[in-house]
Amino acid sequence: MTDLSLVDPELRPVLETFPVFALSKEGLPALREGMKQMQAMLPVPEGALQPEERFVPGPAGAPDVRVLIYRPKDAAGALPAIFHIHGGGYVMGTPEMMAAEHRELAPALGCVIVTVDYRLAPDVQHPAPIEDCYAALKWTYDNAASLGIDPKRIGVSGESAGGGLAAALALLARDRGEVPLAFQHLIYPMIDDRTCTTADPHPHAGEHIWTAESNVFGWTSLLGKAPGGPDVDPYAAAARATDLAGLPPTYLAVGALDLFLDEDLDYALRLTRAGVPVELHVYPGAYHGFQAAPEARVTLTAKRDSWDALARFLKG
Repeated sequence: MTDLSLVDPELRPVLETFPVFALSKEGLPALREGMKQMQAMLPVPEGALQPEERFVPGPAGAPDVRVLIYRPKDAAGALPAIFHIHGGGYVMGTPEMMAAEHRELAPALGCVIVTVDYRLAPDVQHPAPIEDCYAALKWTYDNAASLGIDPKRIGVSGESAGGGLAAALALLARDRGEVPLAFQHLIYPMIDDRTCTTADPHPHAGEHIWTAESNVFGWTSLLGKAPGGPDVDPYAAAARATDLAGLPPTYLAVGALDLFLDEDLDYALRLTRAGVPVELHVYPGAYHGFQAAPEARVTLTAKRDSWDALARFLKG
């Protein structure tokens, strides 16, 4: 972290305290456990919306998949739904990471949120994570009536690696033709393994929080091989898809200093050229995970934009 000149001043304090770490297979268990302990220590407001935990059938021959379901209290009728996928570079994270936002978001927008606890790399490799997500999405759609969900108003959403899985899930749902999606809501999605090997990396993006070194580790863990090769499955890296036609309306947001800036901008452009409605936001001075500064003006603006888009999508 040598250059803070381009970083929004309100976001700089996070970088001054953010722990520097190098991802490794040996260090992952401790890192994951530390994240869980931090999440467990976060206060839960009295009367806050609590999720229902379910274990749903996983892919053939695989374990059941845990999901958390947030439904507004005293809600009646069939509600629209957000199928959410958490981030963590494909190697860490849990659905509880976004619990505070989900407790607020579900009643604010009058929707059900189903968030999936997919298996992580390198414990498993592609296609296990995306197939876990698809199994949980298919279960959500097939059981929409009992869950109080409108099956015509289900969309996918995710941040970082979760955004990458959401984009891949939209491709998979389109191609399998079993679950019609109403939208995809992608927050700085991790969608292109070739960013690890580009000969012309962005000169200002990717210096903070999620770095090029972390990216190589994440993609290598997911793919089980070096990233950037010629035969990477689009259901692992959505940017590899050659045909984007027929995907649902898309919201995509990314910071101007995020390592994923170039790949996300390119994906948004290609979606528009394929006839997919796209709302794109680029936030100046913002690095990957900038919401760690919740009171910064850019964070509040991004939250407003994100929630406004979700509200429009959910109305159908």
